[in-house]
Amino acid sequence: MSKRQSAKYKLDRRMGENIWGRPKSPVNKREYGPGQHGQRRKGKVSDYGIQLRAKQKLKGYYGDVTEKQFKKSYVEAARMKGDTGQNMIGLLERRLDAVVYRAKFAPTIFAARQIVSHGHIYVNGVKCNIASRLVKPGDEITLGKKAQDMALVMEAQSLPERDIPDYIAPDGAAKITYVRVPTLDEVPYPVKMEPNLVVEFYSR
Repeated sequence: MSKRQSAKYKLDRRMGENIWGRPKSPVNKREYGPGQHGQRRKGKVSDYGIQLRAKQKLKGYYGDVTEKQFKKSYVEAARMKGDTGQNMIGLLERRLDAVVYRAKFAPTIFAARQIVSHGHIYVNGVKCNIASRLVKPGDEITLGKKAQDMALVMEAQSLPERDIPDYIAPDGAAKITYVRVPTLDEVPYPVKMEPNLVVEFYSR
């Protein structure tokens, strides 16, 4: 399991955007960057800087994904037929922790990873504690009995700012079916993601 290197809301402030759409984000109060020079006007950002920012934003959104794992998603997406950017989003949205988050079994992507690694998630009736496992269309994801009573899970299911997307079909409060791999415009990102810039970053 990878370890988060810095506080998650630092990423929000560095990007100047509320990446997860959470009401507690510091960006809601201060739109400028962190540190004593955060309010200074920024200079012109190079093409590389724009691509790096897009990569850091997309990678950061999926929680504790390491650079190695993230680049592996790009390499796999480039091998597949069709648009590499769309393929990459599809692969990231097939991660078990991302599916658990989308199903509203967890309030944040970080909590989703924790719920999976603690053995509270079942894929087609079999316990799975690997957050990076790729889910296939038709797979059934179930929340363990013990986890159903956790305050964390109850909080997630009552969150008003998030809806379960169409590519996930709920069956009661503790079970979902992964219907299909989504396209970029189907994924409910709170901010604009630019996978095409991520592809440019890695393909230079």
